[in-house]
Amino acid sequence: MKFFLIAGEASGDALGAALMAGLKALLPDVAFDGVGGPLMEAEGLQSRFPMEELSVMGLWEVLPKYRALKRRIAEMAAAVVASGDALITIDSPDFCLRVARAARAGRPGLRTIHYVAPSVWAWRPGRAAKMAPFIDHVLALLPFEPPYMQAAGMGCDFVGHPVVAEPRASAAEAAAFRETHMIGPDQPLVLCLPGSRRGEVARLGPRFDEALMRLRDREPGLRVVLPTVRGVAGMVREMTARWPVAPIVVESAEDKRAAFAAADLALAASGTVSLELAAARVPMVIGYDMAALSRIIFSRMLRIDTVTLVNLVSETRVIPEFIGSNCRAGPMAAALLRLLEDEAARAAQFAAMEVTMQRLGEGGEPPGLRAARAVLAAL
Repeated sequence: MKFFLIAGEASGDALGAALMAGLKALLPDVAFDGVGGPLMEAEGLQSRFPMEELSVMGLWEVLPKYRALKRRIAEMAAAVVASGDALITIDSPDFCLRVARAARAGRPGLRTIHYVAPSVWAWRPGRAAKMAPFIDHVLALLPFEPPYMQAAGMGCDFVGHPVVAEPRASAAEAAAFRETHMIGPDQPLVLCLPGSRRGEVARLGPRFDEALMRLRDREPGLRVVLPTVRGVAGMVREMTARWPVAPIVVESAEDKRAAFAAADLALAASGTVSLELAAARVPMVIGYDMAALSRIIFSRMLRIDTVTLVNLVSETRVIPEFIGSNCRAGPMAAALLRLLEDEAARAAQFAAMEVTMQRLGEGGEPPGLRAARAVLAAL
């Protein structure tokens, strides 16, 4: 059996790689085609073009690349029609769902599966009904999502979140990371995580730097680590070299895991990274903003009072977040300082993290294998 897979960003690449590993375990003769990043390539996918071309978000950010993306949509739809027994699109709905719709139009019998349910519980609830005519089945990462998809007429399985199965660094590896970078046991170590897209890094990086500079005024021994990904690594290194106190920039998966295990707290962009921090039990503050036009549109559509996944899954509001016009250095620095000084605030976050990980499937069958079983059952 041959699957055509499309992923458009780093988180989708991780999902796709785990799914591919699961499919290979269940179907030894399986083959793959499509678009993905380094993790999917390591599982045997020869990406038709660099995945980073698709890593754009927000109306204002997409407009300059609209023609190129439209051309890629047509190319991918034609390739799907000519290749593969089923199409699996992974997150990146603005691109992936357009490909699925065009491919289904060109090949009406094509079986289609979308991995990561759209956040209809947060905004644009009509999206589920709009995708139902050309998506057969959805793989959900969050336990409360299947009813939304099923109500729109699609099959849907909660397959667990991949964060619960990701490898984590040991205490010895965390200690070695601190030693390698000459971080003393009494020096607070903060993770700076401004996102995996170029627009996010450009917008959030300077604000996060200023917040951390203010925190350093209160904690002179503070050290900062900035984990990054392939698509923005060069940009991050160039940008942070101009910061008053440059952070330690790490790119490899091993260094990233060690940094998470060694960290005392984090300042992070909203998104899946909050779950990665929860898995590593790192107290966090969340900040996020987007281009002005995108911000106005998004704020009018939002249907929930928090965008942080740990808050949503745990049904708490213990993770402080600073979104849109509230994403400012002063308030974020104050929230970070409180986490450093207030043991009760950290304990509340730790409790929410435990609940979150349990609800996402920690300790159960790996999500990639659960996803693979769901794909084969749906087909």
